[in-house]
Amino acid sequence: MCGACPEGACVFRGDWTRKAAVAYLWVDGDHMAKAPTKPTIDAVAIGRNEGARLIACLESLKDVRRVVYVDSGSTDGSVEAARAAGAVVVSLDLSVPFTAARARNAGLAVLANDAPTYVQFIDGDCVLRDGWLKKAQQFLHDNLRAAVVCGRRRERHPEASVYNTLIDAEWNTPVGEAKACGGDALMRYQAISAVKGYREDLIAGEEPELCLRLRARGWTVWRIDAEMTWHDAEITRFRQWWKRTERAGHAFAEGAARFSTPQNPHWTREVRRIWVWGLAIPIVALIGSLLHPAALALVLIYPLQVLRLSRGMGWKAALFNVLGKFPEAVGAIRFYARQLGKGEKRLIEYK
Repeated sequence: MCGACPEGACVFRGDWTRKAAVAYLWVDGDHMAKAPTKPTIDAVAIGRNEGARLIACLESLKDVRRVVYVDSGSTDGSVEAARAAGAVVVSLDLSVPFTAARARNAGLAVLANDAPTYVQFIDGDCVLRDGWLKKAQQFLHDNLRAAVVCGRRRERHPEASVYNTLIDAEWNTPVGEAKACGGDALMRYQAISAVKGYREDLIAGEEPELCLRLRARGWTVWRIDAEMTWHDAEITRFRQWWKRTERAGHAFAEGAARFSTPQNPHWTREVRRIWVWGLAIPIVALIGSLLHPAALALVLIYPLQVLRLSRGMGWKAALFNVLGKFPEAVGAIRFYARQLGKGEKRLIEYK
């Protein structure tokens, strides 16, 4: 073992030096594959009816070798625009419920015949920032344990609504080793293919689940101090914010129920907060009020929580943090209802 790679990522044989060892990367735990001497980067973009945003997205990928655009039923000419831009287009079979995970795996499948060293995943409403690929590629080259690297995603129009402002702050994750990434990231192709890509039955939270499996194999995930993408959430209505937050609650509940273990908790803390703030307190207050009206005073804990959180994040972020527990609870309940009823899972859309 060279000590620089995850367990099984590369090995010394004979009198190899570390320089020689980095030319070989572990594929599936049983054998090695020789890494290309000249790194290549391909891109997988996914989207539906993104219009001009998709064109801008594809134009920003000018420095990659190949672009695969996976479309999920656009009716605005996105498919034709992507082909005109030189992208390989994959149209998903819509008889099967859509998930972003399935779309990204469809893009990966196209790359398999001539596999790249790295693959840049990006959503069709995002634009890659100049200089990102160079910095991200260099980071993965220098850090053999790293399978995923992401940077700062920013909202293009944070001033357009309070919801966009909140989302822009949400993207500002801590720099350093991370547990997960978002939809935009540069990944080591051999690492992601070795774990069979994304889990296609997840309607949300597919990136953290992928990172969970990568980290279990010894790989690491990193957020570096570099500008990565512009994002255009275009959330201007309360209902959009509610549905987006509801989807997060569904992801939290499903992630905790299916993938959390005592040794490696996954979103268990988030789910506990959802149940307490989004369900338990209102139910206790309501039932208690049937016995005595004074029980309704329990709901005063919500403004107190907003006041407490506002000291660290500002009052708007604190307000929506507390308010968000209600749509998150709706999303979590939807997950468990589907589990009990064996109903079909469909994407919770907000655009």
